Amino acid sequence: MKRLVLAAALLMGAAVLSAQPPTIGEFFDRFTTEWVRQNPNQAVTARFFSGAEQQALDRQLTPQTDEWARRRRELARRGLAELARYDFSRLNTMDRRSGELMRWQLQIIVDGEPYDDYAFPFEQFGGVNVNLVSAFTVGQPLRSDQDAENYLARLQQVSTRIDESIAVARRVAAKKLVPPRFILNLTISQMQQFIGSPPATNPLVTTVADKLALITTMPAARREELRARAERIVADQVYPAWRRAIAFLQPLVPTVNDDAGLWRLPGGAEAYAYNLRRYTTTDLTPDQIHEIGLQQVARIEGEMDVLLRQIGRTQGSIQDRIAQLKKDLAYPLTEEGRAAIMTETNRILQDAERRAATLFDHRPATPVIARAYPKFQEANAAGSYSAPAPDGSRPGVFQIPLRPERMTKFGLRTLVYHETVPGHHFQIALEMENSDEPRFRRIRALGGIPAVTEGWGLYAERLAAESGWYDGDVEGRLGQLDGELFRARRLVVDTGIHARHWTRQQAIDYGIEASEVERYVVYPGQACAYMLGQLKWLELRDKAKAALGDRFSFKEYHNAVLEIGTLPLPMLDREVTAYIQSRR
Repeated sequence: MKRLVLAAALLMGAAVLSAQPPTIGEFFDRFTTEWVRQNPNQAVTARFFSGAEQQALDRQLTPQTDEWARRRRELARRGLAELARYDFSRLNTMDRRSGELMRWQLQIIVDGEPYDDYAFPFEQFGGVNVNLVSAFTVGQPLRSDQDAENYLARLQQVSTRIDESIAVARRVAAKKLVPPRFILNLTISQMQQFIGSPPATNPLVTTVADKLALITTMPAARREELRARAERIVADQVYPAWRRAIAFLQPLVPTVNDDAGLWRLPGGAEAYAYNLRRYTTTDLTPDQIHEIGLQQVARIEGEMDVLLRQIGRTQGSIQDRIAQLKKDLAYPLTEEGRAAIMTETNRILQDAERRAATLFDHRPATPVIARAYPKFQEANAAGSYSAPAPDGSRPGVFQIPLRPERMTKFGLRTLVYHETVPGHHFQIALEMENSDEPRFRRIRALGGIPAVTEGWGLYAERLAAESGWYDGDVEGRLGQLDGELFRARRLVVDTGIHARHWTRQQAIDYGIEASEVERYVVYPGQACAYMLGQLKWLELRDKAKAALGDRFSFKEYHNAVLEIGTLPLPMLDREVTAYIQSRR
């Protein structure tokens, strides 16, 4: 009898043990693996798997269907339910931070379900027509014969993904959730330009030719065979898919007007509030953000006026004087001019890496390179940074659009500092290389947090100015202030468009170039992340300086905040406050 009781007790104990959740680190690994496995594009970019599984995913393109989006959200809900099993107060610091971050990110994904259809599949800035191309030209490795075969296998799926997107767009259009007329026209024009040149010169083909040319061990005949296959796929499949999408979009144009903001759509105010919370991680209202923008614009314009007068530019508004300065510092609109601005970009980048040594102990091992956007994207793209591949197969990539408005030395230094060193590259690549963080954080599997990431980029711009990087260069310092003014105006314009019924022209007249205004129309709320994030980064640093006094060190502070990693602003505030208290 005693043996039976003992056996029963042992069985019960085993059942209790089996019911215990895995460690939260094990959960992070398992959930992230499932999350990335569902998204081949992410697996390709992150080089997440190895061996046969990675090879299989390297040959796939992420579906663009409603069903795929539904399964994605189901997985997010399941992740939240599993996270609820853990007592965060009993976890170590890194696990607690990571658990709170994952919970916040998954909740944002779940909360976004009612607003999925407010993001139209085709648009000029981040639509499927843009992102599919970037998946090949930026994200896909091409270092071997097998990589080339994988590239071609994915390329054959592009037409299917475009057709899936047309089906989603048709359903959304039936609900009258269509972009403004000027956005449709821009998108159609961009797509026509993409297919307007011979397939041999299309970026999807030239990427193959350019990257295979670096594989010196591959016979020239084999390189040409692979290039020719890419050209045939683009001619026979990709171009016809683009034409089908254009044919779908064109009849929509006369059905809409040029009203730009989310306010024009049913439930638009709620959709905008969600996007502001998603991108800024705050609960600030559109009116509050608008007022912050107005205050910052007034402050920055006052500083700029003083510097403009120092260099003899006294006539006209700030906007007019800066516009003339940009023209005076412009590069020729020629291939030689394009080459010259890229040469200067690389010089600035190398100089920034040298200067950053006085402010940062920890610096990425992974390099960053600069290159121009493909010409078909120039008219609508913004300067951007793409993270390096964790396996070292791809460096960090800074892309710059060489359209006429950007072909100037004015503001170039500031753009480089924001996107590379000590901006995005330092923050994102260092986090990717931080082996103490769970992998979902290192590869940003659940997405980034623009208020922290873009706020850091803008903080980096200010840090360079405060550290004397512009000494003796008043025009360069004006470029930095103009970058800050641009972000302050964004607060005013984004909220103006989506909550105050501003027109596209009103936003342009306020001092924002047309392509940027058009970006805010299709990307509501994101533009508010920059300035709000920077203000928080500056607030936290100044709080640390005030509390620590002579013990404050830029290197130590930067080490600490970059080690904390990407978190929503309220969580970042709490963690930096804890750091300050520990140092006191």
